Amino acid sequence: MSSAKVDALSRTQMQPVKQAISEAEERFEHMRRTAGFFLAPALFLAIYFWPMPGLSPQAHALAAVMAFTITCWITECIPIPVASMLGPTLAVVLGVATAREAYTAMADPTVLLFLGGFLLAKAMEVHGLDRRFALRILSLGSISRTSTMILLGVGGVTGFLSMWLSNTATAAMMFPITLGVLTALNRIITTMHGREIDNSKYQTGMLLTIAYAASIGGMATPIGTPPNMITIGLIEKATGVRIAFFQWMMLALPIALLMFLVLWLYFNWRCPSAQKDLKGAASFIAAERKAQGSWKRGEINALIAFLVAVALWVTPGFIALFGGGTGSPLYKSYQAIFPEASVAIIAASLLFFLPVDFKKREFTLNWKQAVHIDWGTLLLFGGGLSLGEMMFKTGLAEAIGKGLVAITGAHTLVAITALALGLAILLTETTSNTAAATMVVPIVIGIASAAGVNPIPPAVAVALGASMAFVLPVSTPPNAIVYGSGMVPITQMVKYGLLLDIIGYLIVLAGVLALTPLLGL
Repeated sequence: MSSAKVDALSRTQMQPVKQAISEAEERFEHMRRTAGFFLAPALFLAIYFWPMPGLSPQAHALAAVMAFTITCWITECIPIPVASMLGPTLAVVLGVATAREAYTAMADPTVLLFLGGFLLAKAMEVHGLDRRFALRILSLGSISRTSTMILLGVGGVTGFLSMWLSNTATAAMMFPITLGVLTALNRIITTMHGREIDNSKYQTGMLLTIAYAASIGGMATPIGTPPNMITIGLIEKATGVRIAFFQWMMLALPIALLMFLVLWLYFNWRCPSAQKDLKGAASFIAAERKAQGSWKRGEINALIAFLVAVALWVTPGFIALFGGGTGSPLYKSYQAIFPEASVAIIAASLLFFLPVDFKKREFTLNWKQAVHIDWGTLLLFGGGLSLGEMMFKTGLAEAIGKGLVAITGAHTLVAITALALGLAILLTETTSNTAAATMVVPIVIGIASAAGVNPIPPAVAVALGASMAFVLPVSTPPNAIVYGSGMVPITQMVKYGLLLDIIGYLIVLAGVLALTPLLGL
């Protein structure tokens, strides 16, 4: 290949691309959307007018709204953010909640955490910091030799970080870095082949890997995700048994590691790279890093804001480990002053104060750049949170749980644990994991106690199952973050996520039933 051609290719600003679809897939997409236009209102009307004496009027109406909204999410007959706004609006119209109650979730701290994370990602993109990070990661050891090792490296870092940070904060940090890795990979593969190569399948697999790894990693420690601490506290109140920090890790870490191994193998199999062997990539990466030159002021400023966010997000984990646990006054005071959402806004606000050229009043980020973040994802998750809160306030979630128990007739430890885990996974796909655990754990503890079986295994299974939100963008913030990239069609997320839910269900069920007695729980 001529040097001129190589130079031309290296100058190409290749970005990760949206996944191309075949003609057959395009026809299916058309049919799916068309079906949604008829199915969503049909399900709404059928459920709304079907007699349900066991539900309150508000819960009955909400069931119809949920059926309508979930159908719109899956079929995309209307844009998903629009469906997420329409759901709470229908709930207001039908008297399920007041406007204030329904729309308060649009300014939920999680949504503001999204906003801050998106602004940090935009600044990293504008100044090329994500690309510098990506090339640095790719240059480490043997990571850059194969696409398999790159996937392991990015996913492994994500999973480890989420053991100590929230899955949302982890995904928000890793998302722009992963996009940079994918951009660099596209440039490498194109240069090696001398032409543009479609690598969208691998891109989808890598983005789903960071989304799912961010949720899986949180299972491993008590502070990794709120459902873990909620479950530990409820178990102690109900049984008097306190699960220690490392006792939880001895139970949950092997399960999380096995699930991550399955995740990595699964996407290596289903979403292979167009070029697995990346011989020669190391020299290309070295040349690209050299071409970047020295650090620019905008990069330094974006890094400062990024590190401020990371430091403030990580600090609660260190306080919990070395400062008396999550119940200590220091931990509670810090969380009250610096919740994750406030940290994200503080760090993002620095971008508008740190100057690139103060004489010209040019700062790290301006509003014209900031408005190009993915506002649709913010609406998507805000609407999902609103519907989830109403499910619990109206008693719809509780009615679903009790109905499943009555239908299945679960009375043994294995049956109750299996049912509890399935219910947790089902609910966490349509609402927050915190809300799912808060509702389901007390129910299963009561069911287990009434049946005369140990309530700890089913309660722990609920906590772990609440982190297995793999199917829908609205299921958990990491899913929504990667969905917002445009490289992960919802049909792909449903297809890959559903199978991982099934595999994860079996792993968690077997792991909890096997390890709890070994640990004396």
